[in-house]
Amino acid sequence: MAKVPMVDGEVQELGDFFLDGVTFPAAEIAVEFVDPSSSGGSMFPTGNLVDDLHVPDVGVFNATMINAGIPTIFIDAAELGLEGTELQEDINSDADWLEKFETIRAHGALKMGLIDSIEQAATRQHTPKVAFISKPKPYRSSSDKTIEAADVDLLVRAMSMGKLHHAMMGTAAVAIACAASVEGTVVNMAAGGGAREGVTFGHPSGTLKVGAVASQSEQGWTVERAIMSRSARILMEGRVHVPSDTLLIKDVSNY
Repeated sequence: MAKVPMVDGEVQELGDFFLDGVTFPAAEIAVEFVDPSSSGGSMFPTGNLVDDLHVPDVGVFNATMINAGIPTIFIDAAELGLEGTELQEDINSDADWLEKFETIRAHGALKMGLIDSIEQAATRQHTPKVAFISKPKPYRSSSDKTIEAADVDLLVRAMSMGKLHHAMMGTAAVAIACAASVEGTVVNMAAGGGAREGVTFGHPSGTLKVGAVASQSEQGWTVERAIMSRSARILMEGRVHVPSDTLLIKDVSNY
C-alpha cells in the first residue's frame, strides 16, 4: 500500500525527502508491505529464530534465516571477522570475501529449504540474500556523510547478486524490519534486544528507518505489515522516432 502525495489532483513529484543511496531528494512515498511473510511457509523456515549455520571451509555462524520481504540470512559481522562498517570496495574488490559469501549463501539456501542440493545454488542467484550486521558504530558513508553511533540502532550490509549492495534493497529492508521486531533474532539483539516496532539502520550509503509489528501464534511468527518510506520522481521523458515510410498500425484490436 503506497501513500502518494497529491497536489491539485496531480501526483506530487518534488519534495525534500532524501533517501540515502538515491541521488536527489523527492516527494516522500510511505509504503506498507502488507503481510510480508505470507509466502505459504513459516517466516522462519527452519523453525528457529537463530540457527547454527555450518559452512565448510568458512565457519559455523549464529544465523537468523527469515522469509519476509525476501529470503535473507543474517549473520553478526564479528563472527565473520568484519566490522560491519564496510563499504562496497572493501568487499567487492576482494575475491576471497565474495567466494565466502557465496558459499554461505548456498548453504543457507539449503538449510532454508530453498534448494535441494548445493549445486542448485548457482541456478538461484537472486535469493537468499546474505546480510551481516553489527551494533551501532560510527562510520563514513560512501556519500561522504558521517554516521554516528547515536544515529542508528544497528548497522546492516547486504549482498545482492554476488556483490555488496551500495545501499539497501527495499525487500531486504522489509526482512530487516521483520527480523528486528522479533525478540531473540540476531538482528533484534544487535539493535539492543527487547520488543521493537521500528529501527533505524546504517547501510553503506547512509541510514534508513523501517518498522514492523510481529506476533506469535500456534502457526508461528507473523508480521501484519512492514513500513518504510521511499522517494519517487520522474526519471526520464522521451520520444520514439518512427521512419515516415514505416507502416503504422492504427487499429491493434486484432493483434
